[in-house]
Amino acid sequence: MIDLMILYVLLKHDLTMYAIHKRIQENFLAYTSPSFGAIKPSLVRLEKQGCISSSKIMSDGGKLSVYYSITKEGLRELKALLLKPLSSNPLQFLSDARVKLSCISFLDKESSEEVFENIKSNALMHKVNAEKILADEYTPLTFHQRIVLDNTICEYKNFISMVEGLEKDNAGNSK
Repeated sequence: MIDLMILYVLLKHDLTMYAIHKRIQENFLAYTSPSFGAIKPSLVRLEKQGCISSSKIMSDGGKLSVYYSITKEGLRELKALLLKPLSSNPLQFLSDARVKLSCISFLDKESSEEVFENIKSNALMHKVNAEKILADEYTPLTFHQRIVLDNTICEYKNFISMVEGLEKDNAGNSK
């Protein structure tokens, strides 16, 4: 997901690694917070893949700064990452889905619809799995486990409703 976030924040401006980290925090802090230690290897990897390019610029104060910019290959990779199926791990799913939804304005109408459908179907699957566990009379659950599962089901219901609202807005804005 870090590659997706880096490419997305580079859409509007060339940025230094520090500025990339800051923009990721501004856009995605509620869902994830990658460290500099995670960003640097991603920048190296994305540059080797031709998704970003770097240029060294000397500041007025004499300090050398490295600026990163997205390439045409990076635009293709950003689209591919947005369309890539989400993890089946429920813990990772919600965070990744929120990041993708935050970046969906980059995609055209058909591609957006594909992402909405993928996210909605995965959220529905996770909700159903939680409901099955809660309903299974043979699964010994404590009071606390039942409360957490019930909250998880509500969270997925709300999330699905939000995705459906975004989906309607996407369809309405494209006419």
